Amino acid sequence: MRNLNRLTLLFLLATSFTFSQTTDSRHAKRASKKPVTQAQRSAASPAEKPEVEEKVNAILVKMTLEEKIDMLGGVQGFFIPGNDRVGIKKVKMADGPMGVRNFGFSTAYPAGIGLAASWNAALAKRIGEGIGRDARAKGVNILLGPGLNIYRAPMNGRNFEYFGEDPYLASRMSVGYVQGVQSQGVMTTAKHFMGNNSEYDRHNTNSEIDERTMREIYLPAFEAAVREGHTAAIMDSYNLVDGEHASQSGFLNNQIAKKDWGFDGIMMSDWDATYDAVGAANGGLDLEMPSGKFLNKKNLLPAVKDGRVSVATIDDKVRRILRKSIEFGFYDRDQQDLNISRFNPESKRTALEGARESIVLLKNDSNVLPLNRDVVKTVAVIGPGAYPAVPAGGGSARVEPFTAVSYLQGISDVGGKVKILYDRGIPEEDELTWRSDFSTEAKDGERGLKAEYFSTPDFSGKAETRVDPRVFIQGGSRNISVRWSGYYIPQTSGNYRWLTRATGMDSYKLFVNDKLALEQEPREGQVPKSADMQMEAGTAYKVRYEYVEFPGWLGSSASLAVLPAADLVTEQAKKIAQMADAAVVFVGYDAASESEGSDRDFRLPPNQDDLIQAVAQANKKTIVVITSGGGVEMTRWVDQVPGIIQGWYSGQEGGTALAQIVFGEVNPSGKLPATFERRWEDNPAHDSYYSNDGGVNVKYKEGVFVGYRGYEKSGTKPLFPFGHGLSYTTFAYKNLGIEPKAPKAGENVTVSFDVTNTGKVAGAEAAQLYLGNPGASVPRPLKELKGFTKVMLQPGQTKHVTLTLNPRAMSFYDLAGKAWKQERGKFTVYVGHSSAQIDLTGEYSVAAK
Repeated sequence: MRNLNRLTLLFLLATSFTFSQTTDSRHAKRASKKPVTQAQRSAASPAEKPEVEEKVNAILVKMTLEEKIDMLGGVQGFFIPGNDRVGIKKVKMADGPMGVRNFGFSTAYPAGIGLAASWNAALAKRIGEGIGRDARAKGVNILLGPGLNIYRAPMNGRNFEYFGEDPYLASRMSVGYVQGVQSQGVMTTAKHFMGNNSEYDRHNTNSEIDERTMREIYLPAFEAAVREGHTAAIMDSYNLVDGEHASQSGFLNNQIAKKDWGFDGIMMSDWDATYDAVGAANGGLDLEMPSGKFLNKKNLLPAVKDGRVSVATIDDKVRRILRKSIEFGFYDRDQQDLNISRFNPESKRTALEGARESIVLLKNDSNVLPLNRDVVKTVAVIGPGAYPAVPAGGGSARVEPFTAVSYLQGISDVGGKVKILYDRGIPEEDELTWRSDFSTEAKDGERGLKAEYFSTPDFSGKAETRVDPRVFIQGGSRNISVRWSGYYIPQTSGNYRWLTRATGMDSYKLFVNDKLALEQEPREGQVPKSADMQMEAGTAYKVRYEYVEFPGWLGSSASLAVLPAADLVTEQAKKIAQMADAAVVFVGYDAASESEGSDRDFRLPPNQDDLIQAVAQANKKTIVVITSGGGVEMTRWVDQVPGIIQGWYSGQEGGTALAQIVFGEVNPSGKLPATFERRWEDNPAHDSYYSNDGGVNVKYKEGVFVGYRGYEKSGTKPLFPFGHGLSYTTFAYKNLGIEPKAPKAGENVTVSFDVTNTGKVAGAEAAQLYLGNPGASVPRPLKELKGFTKVMLQPGQTKHVTLTLNPRAMSFYDLAGKAWKQERGKFTVYVGHSSAQIDLTGEYSVAAK
């Protein structure tokens, strides 16, 4: 702890943004599916820049209808096509949002969920600026980020890309990020619009969300990105929303985004997320990516000719593409700035700063952290997450950095003279499959399993039969099926664990003695599954493993293993844990097990719970570090370990940042942007996260009671509440002030209070302001986050904080009036450390105008 007093922490006081008031009586009825006319769109758009519109018109008038339609579909995977005849350059895109993924290596910043855990909107802007610089170094015009979907449940494969469960926190992060990127002359793309809260069967699932819930929970981050951040593009999601694909939803694209919010930019599809030419054209989609599979001359010229799609609609789409390209100067300059290094020290420093502020100290019993290097001479570093580095989750958000600091390297570098002992702790998948001794026969069989490879996915059209010494397929992408059959004969009696995995769109069924032991449906999951079974030595157990491989851009893989459960934690891990003064166990997911394309499990991957328990039994000073995009089940070991750290996916500098926190060079300041439940069954969305009618319809039954709102409604206590995060110092709140006490409707309210560092080391506190409306005419949460600021304080220092509540913060979305409604009556103000730890409360009453 001695190093904390001399550390200059890289915190800035975050600006406390307030949400713009929007009371729009022009909102159309939800049921209307008529496309918004060009005149309506123009009337709702912000003031146009005359010089830009003049240039747009000059180009547009030269183009034929065929040329205009050619502009509506991408080319070469990541480009908007150009047109040399009229002077239009190709426009280059790259995946985000953790960095610039395509076209070579780049800086890998902390994941969106980690950035939200910083509770620092100013940091979001600085990271956005860094990503914008990196994009310019690669000549990228449009970044496909930020990700703005709401964290509804921990299993969503893309939670790590997003800004958590609260719409206000996500909104503030979105504005900072968008402004930062676009300040560098690079467009942002707010995605995935909307209701994309699960990766399971994402092309087909239908998110059924009532409009009030949409407006209050799932739309505000997008709205803020448009109204305040002025994002140049929005990306539609794969899923359907209330029975209509997002890419052809006139209600979402035309009515809400383009008319209500005045969005004058490009509405693009996600990759292969367009499903109908006329529906998408009239439903507000401007650009189909990665190609014009539907928005092409073959489909649209006849539709224009027979009146199903108007020329004005086509013109509006091209106008939007031209407008933003001209505004950002894409046609007037080289987008690639050769003066910016692609291996940028400034970006590296920003990535380290982001990692430091993202990490959340969840538990610190008996002040097990920070580790004192004068006392702790030996540290055991154990677990699959320790090495190599895991800077990002998988899919299109996975950035490949030039270098990435693993947790093992970080602890070794920062630990100084501390002796580091390392072991992975559990066998790798490849080793597990080789150690599984299957036999083709119950007696005197050949080692391995009989393998039947079929040329179709339904186990017909047999192509090949052979003996495979193990079950391990890596990197396939074929439309085939495979059946492995044989026996497993245990050498000893006891508890055995069956382990199997399939990724992408694949499915499998494992039968032991003709009884189904493990199963994965297509599109269901990506984390290995396990089943424990008591087995007798010398008994031949019949095995049948049926696997179906489907092609997909994420590829396919499969494996099968069985071993004594006692052998799944290495003896070396137990021994070094016992030898060390402290043990740090690194568990969680990686790019292969938490990614877009399918959801993950709530439980940690197999054998990791066992590893934690074994290390905790060997060393009472055990700290667990979790790599994940959200909560995991901790019930088997949470009470056995004194220290728990949530590391998220902390980017290329995560190893350094984590080590600096572990050894006390940096005081942790991250706080949870999502509630961590004790059990998945406790989550408000548990009963409706997936379809419960056997179909594709997912009814958002919890409505506005998402996350902490729902836990407080039910009275269920989570494991770690929203906004929770510990520090190596302590903070106190005093002197709450509310002015005016009786505001008129439409008037702002100012909330002020003092925050004091009552500990002995410098630190930063994310002070949180919640608001309740107990007498509302509609069901409202007990309290909702409506303000926050991050305050850096020296020991004994006090700062006075002032936050503003505007009328929008006090309002709910009124379905009858199709507008935000602020009611008269009492409002309760809550100020404190988290949603569950409130230090100050007060009241005011809104009077009539």
